[in-house]
Amino acid sequence: MSKRMLYVLLAAVFAIALTACGSSDEDDAAEAEEQETNQEENETEEDSEEKAEEPEQMEEEVENEDASSDEADAEQEAEEDADEEEQAQAESSNADFDALITAMEEETEGTATLLYENDEPQSHEMEGLTVTLDAYQLVELEDFHTNFSIPFNDETDGGVILAQYTVENDSDQDLHYMPSLDLDFVGATKFYTNYRELLPLDEQLSSMLNPDNEYLVEAGDEVTGYYAYPFGSEDLEAILAEGNVILDVPTPTTEYNEYSSSIGSGTEFSLPLDGDSAEKNAETESQGFYQDALSAENMGDKEMIEQEDGIGESDELGDVTITLDGYQFVDFTPNAEEAARYEDPDNIVVATIRFEIDNQGDEEIGLSSLSSRLTVNDGSQYLLSEGMFHPYDNSSSIASGEEGELLQTFLLDKEMYEKIWKDKSMEIEIGPMRNMDAEDISKGHEVEFNLK
Repeated sequence: MSKRMLYVLLAAVFAIALTACGSSDEDDAAEAEEQETNQEENETEEDSEEKAEEPEQMEEEVENEDASSDEADAEQEAEEDADEEEQAQAESSNADFDALITAMEEETEGTATLLYENDEPQSHEMEGLTVTLDAYQLVELEDFHTNFSIPFNDETDGGVILAQYTVENDSDQDLHYMPSLDLDFVGATKFYTNYRELLPLDEQLSSMLNPDNEYLVEAGDEVTGYYAYPFGSEDLEAILAEGNVILDVPTPTTEYNEYSSSIGSGTEFSLPLDGDSAEKNAETESQGFYQDALSAENMGDKEMIEQEDGIGESDELGDVTITLDGYQFVDFTPNAEEAARYEDPDNIVVATIRFEIDNQGDEEIGLSSLSSRLTVNDGSQYLLSEGMFHPYDNSSSIASGEEGELLQTFLLDKEMYEKIWKDKSMEIEIGPMRNMDAEDISKGHEVEFNLK
């Protein structure tokens, strides 16, 4: 081969090699450039997505903040409403009483603060005439004019119980009702009655039923009015410590100023003056304790030991039918004020026996003068009824032709009762029946019932 041809062949081979190397570098560069471009595009797309998500996220955060703000506002508003409601309740829930309190403040130049209110009515029916304590409030009255100090024990600070009453005659005859609705409490040295100078006269029950109209409540009519009972500061502390006051409810008469014409039986209402006392009274009523004086006057605590109702055994004393309705034996713990009456105040069982009296005789039966005897230990021992624990006064009666309840109460030695008496027979003797002058109207006869 000639040299010329050899040089040509080598040149061609060298050119092909250069071409191959150049293509590889260009491809690598192109690929790198393409990868860089793709990365930039991806980053751009991610940035775009993030930017697109940012407003949505911001909107969600704003919405969450708004929702949280709304919830906080709602909670605050609810708390404010609750505070306002609590404050309104602290003032009063009865607009009529609010107006009376305002009038009392203006009249006395004093400042009144509501301590307790009760809107649960208490009613007592007396042969056609019903007396209802609709509602009452206890207020503290301070810094009033000295002109009003006398009924407050010569003080210018004290308290007032405001009470609303309704007297309704749903009988077919006119009746007369003197509203001597007096208050008492354990340890009191006097009765507390309405003080006319504290309230507008035209709002007071004593102005509606008075001697000028002979205390008349016509058949089918009703009268509603208010009373104000003042207490000095010491007495206010005493009734707050006791937690209750007792309201005496007298009987009506068929004739004006003729107390011998009284009908029905009087009673007592217990007025709690704080929430705990109200709850305790409600619990006592729900347990169904007979309303002897121990319960009616809140003399202590009862715990049921034994009870039987609906016995229904009857006997007669002349024209009077006596029915044994039931009995209760309770563990009785006197309160601090009453404990001094008892030799051993931790050792008391009280037995209260309930009778229904159907008086078909010609005379009224006086309940306060009736007595009975409880025989225990199979007839070997007996106890006399405790008149001071009967819920009756001298006007309490069952009229001729009427029916009524009679309660008889006995104090038993707790240790003797638990060890001996409760498992042995007991009998109760009652009689004779007596009229309003405590005269025997059943010729000395008695009736006897077996309790167990």
